[in-house]
Amino acid sequence: MNWRAYLLPGLVFQSVIIGGGYATGRELVTFFLALGPLPGLLGLLVAGLVFAAVMATAYEFARQAGAHDYRTFCRRLLGPAWVLYEVAYLALVVLILAVVGSAAGELASDALGLPPATGTVGMMLLVGTLTFYGSALIGRVLAGWSVLLYAVYLLLFALTLTAHGDTIAQSLREPPAQEGSWALSGTRYAAYNISLPAVLFCMTLLTTRRQAVGAGIMTGVIAIVPALLFYTAMLAYYPAIVAQPVPALFLMAQLDLPWVQALFQLVVFGTFVETGAGVLHAINERIDVQAQERGRALPRWARPTVAGSLLLLSIYGATTFGIVDLIARGYGFLSWVFIAVLIAPLMTIGLWRILLRPTKEVPCNASP
Repeated sequence: MNWRAYLLPGLVFQSVIIGGGYATGRELVTFFLALGPLPGLLGLLVAGLVFAAVMATAYEFARQAGAHDYRTFCRRLLGPAWVLYEVAYLALVVLILAVVGSAAGELASDALGLPPATGTVGMMLLVGTLTFYGSALIGRVLAGWSVLLYAVYLLLFALTLTAHGDTIAQSLREPPAQEGSWALSGTRYAAYNISLPAVLFCMTLLTTRRQAVGAGIMTGVIAIVPALLFYTAMLAYYPAIVAQPVPALFLMAQLDLPWVQALFQLVVFGTFVETGAGVLHAINERIDVQAQERGRALPRWARPTVAGSLLLLSIYGATTFGIVDLIARGYGFLSWVFIAVLIAPLMTIGLWRILLRPTKEVPCNASP
C-alpha cells in the first residue's frame, strides 16, 4: 500500500491550516469555546467530519480532472464563475497572513523580548525562502514539521490533563455560555479552513478513487486531532482563557515549564511559516500554470516576489486591525463565502459529476 498517497495530503493540509486555524488558540475560542466547553467540543467534531467529507470529494474531483492547481480545479467545477473563488481565496490568503504575521510578532515579543516587527520580518524571510524553492522542499518541510507538531501537542495535552484533569472534567459539565449552534459553528470553521489550493500539488500521488477517498478521510482525522488536544488543554483555564488575545501564550505561561514553553513557541512559529508558505505556494502554482499555457515559465525570482508583496499587504492589515478583530470579523464573513463558492458546489455539482464517471485509474505523472 502506498501510504504516502494516503498521508501526505493530510499532513500538508494540517500544516497549512494550523497557523490560521488554531495555533494561536484565538480561533478555537471564537468559533467553539465561546459557545461553552461541551458545545465547542461537539462543534470541533463536526468540523472534522466536514473536513473529511469535503476533502475526500475534492481529491477525487481533482484526480479525475487532472487539476493540480486551484485555477484548473475551479474552472472545471464552477465554469465562468471560477473567478469568484479566486477573489475569495486571495482575500483569505491576505487575512491568514495578517493573522500569522501578527501572531509571529506577539510570539517573538513574548518569548525573546524583541520588538514584534522582528518576529514578523523573520517569518516573512523564511516564507520567502520556502516559496523560492517550490513544491519539493515545501512538501518535505510541511510533512516533517507536522510530525513534530503532533508530538508537541500530545505532550501539551498529557501535561495539562495530568495536572488539571478534574478541572477539565468540571468545565465540560458547565452549561452553554451563549446561544448558538455548535453544528453550524463547526461547519463555518471548516469552511474557511478548507485550504484546498495549498494541497492540490499532492494530487499527482493519487491514482485511484480508493486512494482519493482514503486520503480525504485521513485529512479530516490528521487536521482535527491536534485541535481537539489543544482545545481540551484550554478547558483547564476556562473561562479566563476566553478573554486572552493569544490563548496559546496564556496556556504556556500557566504551565510554568520553561522548556515546554520554549519548545511550543518554536513549533508554533514554525507553523506560521508553514501556513504562509503553503497558501502562497498555491498562488505561485496557479500563476505558473497560466504562464505555461502561454508558452512561458514562471521565473524563479517571481515566487518570492509574489510572496513578499502579499506579505507586506497582510502585515499592514495586521497592524491596522489587530488579531482579535481579524479572526472574529474576517474569518466569520469568509466562512459564509466559502460555503457558497466552494463547499456547496463541490458537494452537489462536483459529487454528481464524480458519481457519473467510472472509477478508472489515472496514472501518476509527477511527484511533489
